[in-house]
Amino acid sequence: MSPFSLSDKKVYIDVAMMLATLAAGYYSLMTVMDHMGEGKQRRTLQAKGNQIMQKLGRPEVQLDEYEAQLASEIIHPEDITVNFSDIGGLEPIVSSLRETIIFPLLYPNLFTSSSALTGAPKGVLLYGPPGCGKTMLARALAKESGATFVNVKISNLTNKWFGESNKLVAGVFSLAQKCQPSIIFIDEIDAFLRTRSSMDHEVTGMMKAEFMTLWDGLLSASDRILVLGATNRPDDIDAAIIRRMPKRFAVPMPNLEQREAILRIMLKDTVLAPNFPAKALAMQTEGLSGSDLKEICRNAAMVPVREYMREHGGDPAIMAKARTEGYTMRPLTINDFLIGNADTIIDTSQLVVDRSRIDTIENLD
Repeated sequence: MSPFSLSDKKVYIDVAMMLATLAAGYYSLMTVMDHMGEGKQRRTLQAKGNQIMQKLGRPEVQLDEYEAQLASEIIHPEDITVNFSDIGGLEPIVSSLRETIIFPLLYPNLFTSSSALTGAPKGVLLYGPPGCGKTMLARALAKESGATFVNVKISNLTNKWFGESNKLVAGVFSLAQKCQPSIIFIDEIDAFLRTRSSMDHEVTGMMKAEFMTLWDGLLSASDRILVLGATNRPDDIDAAIIRRMPKRFAVPMPNLEQREAILRIMLKDTVLAPNFPAKALAMQTEGLSGSDLKEICRNAAMVPVREYMREHGGDPAIMAKARTEGYTMRPLTINDFLIGNADTIIDTSQLVVDRSRIDTIENLD
């Protein structure tokens, strides 16, 4: 005979049904609250998107909910502080960017009046080692061309709801159309548009297909929209994407002349000692990128600051005055680079030991 009576079984069934009902109610409530939260977020983004359109001088432009979500990534040309003059050692690339991209974006009728082949390319790829100025070139390109800079972040294109990511991808291009001339910039483009394989997630594959379809199908010859990508792993980018970026610029590690130009730009607002040996410093920084050069300059500039703090840090009156009025930093010397970068990859030993060589190079400046 069963140890459970019919009444006991009925109780267990009722308890199980009650628990299932509570669980269903809980998840339904959470879903409703989630949608309410997303609705509030959409309204906030919509208001922010309208403010951005007003700042761009286009208050009449109406954004849908997907464009509004992406509008926060728009950077107005006036908010970009980087110019081509701030980038040292890349003059050939800058010259080519002016001729093939900026001028066609600024004067489309001039370039397309005689032939459609003279218009700006729809895709440009900047590739090279990390820290060599690819992102700076992209921002300067937007600044010089006066184009709206749409900085696409992959995290903004992903959504937990199926199909929403594709609509966000479409929103990128429709937003760029409403704000043209515009530049759609994708940093580390290999992470998003890498070579397709059978191992790709279904959503990722759909996003890539949507992006390429819109890139080719939505943009007409009259649209002043440029897709600009930057990467240090060009071999990982899908071949179909490479085909859509006919203009490709290699941004290599800086050579001696380029390193010297970069150092002079970085130190232009810093008071330097007389006959500062910029050439000697450039010679001893072989293998460093532009980002590395900026870091060694920052380390050197901190040496006089540390000296000032050690000398006057115990005097509250002097420190209060320095906090409100600032202070005059002593001229930067080559020894500051030796002290500030003693533990970095810069070859400071040559600057210390072979002083006669430095003196000789100083006379060349």
